Amino acid sequence: MKRGLTTLILALLTALPAHAASCSWSARMEEDEGGSVMMASVCGGPKGDAHLMLACFGKPVLSYDLGAAGGQLEPGISGSFTFKAGDKSLTKKLELEAMYNYFTTELSGPADPLLSLLRGKGDVTVSADKYGEATFPLKGSGAAIGKVLAECGKGSGGEAD
Repeated sequence: MKRGLTTLILALLTALPAHAASCSWSARMEEDEGGSVMMASVCGGPKGDAHLMLACFGKPVLSYDLGAAGGQLEPGISGSFTFKAGDKSLTKKLELEAMYNYFTTELSGPADPLLSLLRGKGDVTVSADKYGEATFPLKGSGAAIGKVLAECGKGSGGEAD
């Protein structure tokens, strides 16, 4: 999974500027070393340079790019991030994918509580004491996340060892 995630993140680095202009959820196919993979993403934060990204590598994987606020992070670290939307919040431990400076977590599946929260309305704020906070719009998230989840288990890319 690590190699597939690394390749996908590399693909995203070239695709994100197109998404950054609108800061709304979108879903589209991205090339991965194992083939094409559906990716949902949104930008946010004070400068619009932070990103949440969702892909499926057998199970859904959420990536969080802190943007410029993250600076260069120390390899091997992890952090507890709180996701808050409306009156709901939950905290997840995310591991740093050091090569690309993104935090990632594998979710339990389509019914994961974090996915439910991200399919809500309004905005979601992601925060951690050490890394500050960024707010992302949820408009269009349900459809974008639904497209990714529809591809889960279809054997589309990312299953490399």
